[in-house]
Amino acid sequence: MGKIHLLLKKEEIDPDRLKENKVAVVFDILLATSTITAGLQYGARDVIPVLNRREAEEEAAKLEEGSYVLAGEYEGRTIDGFLSPNPLVMREKVEGKRLILSTTNGTVAIKKASGADRVYVASLLNGKAVADRIRTLHRGETILLICSGSAGEFNMEDFYGAGYLLHCLMPESVGDWELTDPARTALHFYRGNRSKGEAILKASRVGRMLARYGFDKEIRFVAREGMFDVVPYLKNKTHIVREEEVRWKS
Repeated sequence: MGKIHLLLKKEEIDPDRLKENKVAVVFDILLATSTITAGLQYGARDVIPVLNRREAEEEAAKLEEGSYVLAGEYEGRTIDGFLSPNPLVMREKVEGKRLILSTTNGTVAIKKASGADRVYVASLLNGKAVADRIRTLHRGETILLICSGSAGEFNMEDFYGAGYLLHCLMPESVGDWELTDPARTALHFYRGNRSKGEAILKASRVGRMLARYGFDKEIRFVAREGMFDVVPYLKNKTHIVREEEVRWKS
């Protein structure tokens, strides 16, 4: 029987324990993992997650001019000279290009999780597709769901997103999986608030901050559950690519 753990924030990641044959799934619903999902869906060649502006510019210096786009934010504000790192911007800017992405929390969490055997990127947009992939390829394994959080704190929207993935993974019952208490609580939280995703996102601390910056359309967009089939994963610990678009019946 597989086991599913849930971390409430990226600061709880233990790199040594990640090496013990674990599959990691990272959530940063507002907005990094939603942006990565949308970027690949809209035709980006891949996504290079980085820690900060300096690292983004170092990665850009290795690439041919015109072959990439830089997108990033720090503490909710777009980095000067970068694209706003939100999924609606990706629709017009990334086709055929490499996306270098720097965010305060999500890309940091992905980098911290890179020691796992496999690292998937999940959002509400593609939670069903990632759950299908886990059910098909990783049954019986240990799965670590990682909520990025922000400023060292728990984020409600990531917890909701993890609950959505768990609901998709086991729509009727726990079945073949043993859930830790945090994972089971996320599942119940989602089921108790199902169809209230947009309201959950808007009520969260990060959601309220984004609303102040005028990101209402983006919040509405990323609250759409199961919109995309893309399954992003971290390849060679350096860049995120999409797996083949396949749907499996639950």
